[in-house]
Amino acid sequence: MLSGGPERLSGQSPVRTMVAPEEKVKILSGAGYEHFVHNGEFLTVDGENLPVFQWSERTKIAE
Repeated sequence: MLSGGPERLSGQSPVRTMVAPEEKVKILSGAGYEHFVHNGEFLTVDGENLPVFQWSERTKIAE
């Protein structure tokens, strides 16, 4: 589950497939990447316990 981040991501689904909560989530957005990290929080959705990944930073794509 993704939380926070820029407004341009609001139209995307906040639920992503992840392998491990200790990994950083990196989403391509425009000319850069939005990064999300797990802060230890979990949210139950449809009976499933999902890790919540909070937005942490944006990086630009190197040219």
